[in-house]
Amino acid sequence: MAHILAIHSFRGGTGKSNLTANLAASLALKGKRVAVFDTDLASPGVHVLFGFSPAAGQSTLNDHLQGEAPIVDCAHDVTPEQVKQAHGRIWLVPASMDSNRIARLLREGYQVEKLNDALFALSEKLNLDVVLIDTHPGINEETLLSTAITDCLLMVMRPDTQDYLGTAVAIEVAERLDVPAIRMVVNKLPEHFDQEQVRERVASSYDVPIGALLPLSDDLLTLASGGLAVLTYPTHPWSERVRALADNLLDTVL
Repeated sequence: MAHILAIHSFRGGTGKSNLTANLAASLALKGKRVAVFDTDLASPGVHVLFGFSPAAGQSTLNDHLQGEAPIVDCAHDVTPEQVKQAHGRIWLVPASMDSNRIARLLREGYQVEKLNDALFALSEKLNLDVVLIDTHPGINEETLLSTAITDCLLMVMRPDTQDYLGTAVAIEVAERLDVPAIRMVVNKLPEHFDQEQVRERVASSYDVPIGALLPLSDDLLTLASGGLAVLTYPTHPWSERVRALADNLLDTVL
C-alpha cells in the first residue's frame, strides 16, 4: 500500500500546490510511482503545474465524489519525459475547474469517506508508492478526516506572524489526530532573513522537525506556475532543497 503524504497550510498563498507538484516530480525522479490528488476543490490549481487541463469527457475527482466515475478513470498520466527516463510515473487526479461543478460541491458537499476510500483504491489499482494530497487551506471537516489517514503531514508556511499563529493551531489539531509524522516547510523565505533565526523560531514554536527552508525566488515568480521548477531549474537552490526534502522523507517516513 502506498504511503500517504498530505501537504497543508493554514492560509492560502504559501506555495502549497507548487511544492506538492515539485515534490511529486522529485519523488518520481527516484523511480517512484506517485499520484497527486487535488482536494482543494474550491480553488483547484495543481493541474496547471503539470500542464494538464481535462478535455471533454475526461473525468475529474468531482465525478467520483459526486457521481459514479471510478477513481481510476479520474487519474491521468502527467509524467514528464525526464521522469519517464528515470523510470518514475506521475498520475494526477485533478479537481474540476467548471464553476457550476465547484458551486455544486460547495453547496452539497461530499462524503469524505469516499475520498479516503479512493486514495486506497487507486493506490492498489496503480501499484503506487506515494500518494500526495494537495489540501484546501485552513481547518475543515474534509481536511481533518483526510489528514487523519496520512503517514506524514507537511505543514507549509511563510515567515510572517499570521502564518506562525495559524500554523500552531493546525499542528495542534494534527497532533490530536495522532498523525504519525509532521514536518514543517517554510516557503518564500526572503533573502535578507537569517535562516538560522527562522529555523530556531520555528523549532521553538512548534517542536516539530523542519523539513525544508525554501527561498523566495524571482526565477519561480518568472516561471509563474507554468511548469515544474525541479525540472526547469534543477540546479536552483529552491529545487535542490525540494529534492533534499524528498530524499529525507523517503529515508524517514515514506
